[in-house]
Order: sequence, then C-alpha cells, then structure tokens
Amino acid sequence: MITFLTAIVLLIIGYFLYGKFVEKVFGVKETRTTPAYSMGDGVDYVPMGNKKNGLIQLLNIAGVGPIFGPILGALYGPVAFLWIVFGCIFAGAVHDYLTGMISIRNRGAHLPALAGKFFGNGTKHVVNFFAILLLVLVGTVFVTAPAQLLANMTPGYLTLGVWIAIIFVYYLLATLLPVDKIIGRFYPFFGALLLISAVGVGVGLIVTGAPIPEVSLANMHPNEVPIFPLLFLTISCGALSGFHATQSPIISRTLKNEKSGRQIFYGMMIVEGIIAMIWAAAAMSLFNGQSLNELIATAGPAGVVSQVSLTMLGAIGGTLGILGVIVLPITSGDTAFRSARMIIADYLNIAQKNMTPRLIIAVPMFVISVFLTQIDFNLLWRYFSWANQSTAMIALWVGAMYLLLAGKNHWIASIPAAFMTYTSLTYIMNAPIGFGLPMQVAYIAGAIGTGLVIVFFIYMARKHMAAQGKLLIDDDFDIIPSRSVSA
Repeated sequence: MITFLTAIVLLIIGYFLYGKFVEKVFGVKETRTTPAYSMGDGVDYVPMGNKKNGLIQLLNIAGVGPIFGPILGALYGPVAFLWIVFGCIFAGAVHDYLTGMISIRNRGAHLPALAGKFFGNGTKHVVNFFAILLLVLVGTVFVTAPAQLLANMTPGYLTLGVWIAIIFVYYLLATLLPVDKIIGRFYPFFGALLLISAVGVGVGLIVTGAPIPEVSLANMHPNEVPIFPLLFLTISCGALSGFHATQSPIISRTLKNEKSGRQIFYGMMIVEGIIAMIWAAAAMSLFNGQSLNELIATAGPAGVVSQVSLTMLGAIGGTLGILGVIVLPITSGDTAFRSARMIIADYLNIAQKNMTPRLIIAVPMFVISVFLTQIDFNLLWRYFSWANQSTAMIALWVGAMYLLLAGKNHWIASIPAAFMTYTSLTYIMNAPIGFGLPMQVAYIAGAIGTGLVIVFFIYMARKHMAAQGKLLIDDDFDIIPSRSVSA
C-alpha cells in the first residue's frame, strides 16, 4: 500500500514540478492567437473552454490502454509501478505536451506534417502511414473491446455483433459531425463516469486495505516473459503512448490559450497515469500472478475488469464501474477515426468544411475496420502495441528537434526518444510478428538501429543549420536565422 500511495503522490508532484519545468523550457506565449481562432472553420477548429477540453483530451487518450495495459503489466509484479510513474512524468506527459503545443504553433498540424517539416518528405510519408495504421487499429480494437463488455452485460438481449454495429454507427457520426456537436456535448458526462469508476476502485483499495505488493525489481511473470522490452510495450497508454500524438492535435485546434497547455496536455496524462496505477494495483492485490494469468487467458482483460469492479464496488457500483471502463475505449475509438480523417485530409489537402469530402475519406476507413474486426483481438493488440510505441518514438524525436532548433533544452525529449527507439526496435527484432531473432541478437540489433536513428537526427539538425545558419523558431513556427530575431 505504501508503494501505491507514494506513486500517486509522485505523479501529482510531477505535474506541479516537472510539468512546470517542461512548460518553461517550451516557452508559452499567452498573447499568441491559437488555431481555434486563426483557423476557425466551425468543424474541427472550434474554441472551447478548459474544462471541456480537459475532459475531451482525457477521454481521447485514455482508451482501454490505461486499464487493459496495466492489467496485463501486473503479471510482471510491482516493477510495473515504476514504469507507470517515471514513464508518465518524464516521457508520456512530456510527449503529450510537446506534440500538443508544437501542433498549436503549426496551425493545428498533425504528426506526419510535423515530421515532414523537420525530417523531410520521406519521413512524412512513413509517419503518415504509421499514424493512419495506428488509428485504424485503435478504432478497431476499441470497437471489439467495449462491445464484448456490453454483450456480457446483456446476455440474451443484444449480441456482440449488434453492439459492434451500434458502436460503429456512433463512431461514424462522431467522425463526420463538427467537434462540438457530439464530442463536445457528451464527453463531459462520459468523463464524469470514467472518473467516478476509477476513484471508486482506488478508494476501495485503500478502505479495504487491499494487499497491494510493495515495489520490487523482480520479474514475477508466471511465463517468465522478459521485462525488457515487453513491459514497456504492454503498458503504453498509462505511461507513454504514441496514440496520444494523434489525439493532442484535436485539442490544439480547440484550445483558447497556450497557457492552458500544461493543464490539458501534461495534466491529463498524469491523470491517466493515476488511472493506470489504480488498475495495476487492483489486479495485483486481488489476484496472484498465476490466477491473473489464467483469468486473462480465459476471459481476457475485460473479465478482470468485471471481477475487480464487482468485488470492489458491489453489484450496483460494479456495474457503474464497468460502464466507466466501457466509456474509455468508445471515447478513444471515435476520435481515432476522426484523427485519421483529419490526417488524410491534411495529407491530400482536402478541405473538410463540407460533408461530402468527409464521407469520401471516412467510409473506406470504416469498411477496412469492419474487416479487421474479424481478426484475432490478441494479434491486433500486438501490432497496435508496436505501432503505438514506434509512433511515440517518432513524436519524441520531433519534439527534440523543435527544442534543439529553438536553442532550448532538447534532452527532455531526446533522452526518452532514444530509450523508446531502442525499446521498439528490440521488440520488433525479437517478436514473432517481427523478425523473430533470438533476444540477445535483438538487443544488439536494437542498439545498432538506435545509433543509426541518433546519427540521422544529428544529420538533419546540422542540415537545417547549414542551410540557414544558427536557427531559432519564431512565433509562427518558421525557422529563421538568429540574426533576424529581435531581442
């Protein structure tokens, strides 16, 4: 219990101390006009208040990741707590803040456009593919997971297929309609349900004196699966998630003032980290490694959610808890498809003010997603995990380049970027869905690949500087020679 409570306190302190430091490094300007006003179109660029933006951002980024991921990560034992806390403070929240704020400085641009600006058009095409792949996978995964939970709650009434169809219809509407018509109106209520369920489980753990294990570096996974790199891909949304880089630009187009960035981008990631801690602790306290592994194998993470909710909150409270968990993937799946539409539209330069071009982009995506629902969930999740952390790696390198060219402390982004590069490359070198190399060989290949990425980063930085001299970045996010920048 001491580890659990300490971790929650550290996450909160991280927001006030390190979050403030990151904000200072970036350098916000309260008087700068945000894209919500300068690019207003009544569809995607719509000014909204901080409370609404905060809840939307939280629900956007908090899919089943901060619940299913920590439940699966709980198999490793309390070492998972360390990744959630330190990953969230020093990597995940930094990642979310920089992608959101750099997007604001770039007229609400998405990650592919930002990557292209700093690393060339070739990188832009690769990142565009990764982002769309990730978003369609997320949307698909976040259809099947909540549909299964809902089907379990309505046996004999509504089948899994019916719930999938209902969720797809909602996703289509949320993808096509202006952001303030469905997402802006319903998300505050969804957010309240989410927070009530998470707080209920967390308070239940404390009140009942649940036997939450204390911190340990030991690997307790019943199948002896190695901690590195697998833990760092298993727990993503609760610590660091590239999916968030696709979601933050949605809010960068609705934020009224840059000063709100720390609260919205950094702060909501900290809240997600707390949610992840609660579910990891619940899984560890109610099950031992073997029983948890068996329940996951037979009922999946959704079965663990149901049992934890009913055990900690009773029949009525447990049902509300399950509904809160159902809300999470649904409110990330809808914005996943919406983000994919926006990225494709930006990539092809297709205006989105009218409904017809939105339909032309959205319908093919949903057809592909319906097909993907027929594929095994566990296989989709493995591909999602790798694509997710690879996208986080790219987003962090973009943030590092922005800070470097601005003459600011780039290490807050480049250090976690290098770590996640090594993690992602090592995983894909070893994984059966990748190259299937022996782990020792994968470690070496991952290190070589990471070194090459770092060399490419340095090369591109020097290329920018050689082209324009010592560089700074002005208020409009244009790279300009330092001699033309006034004091």
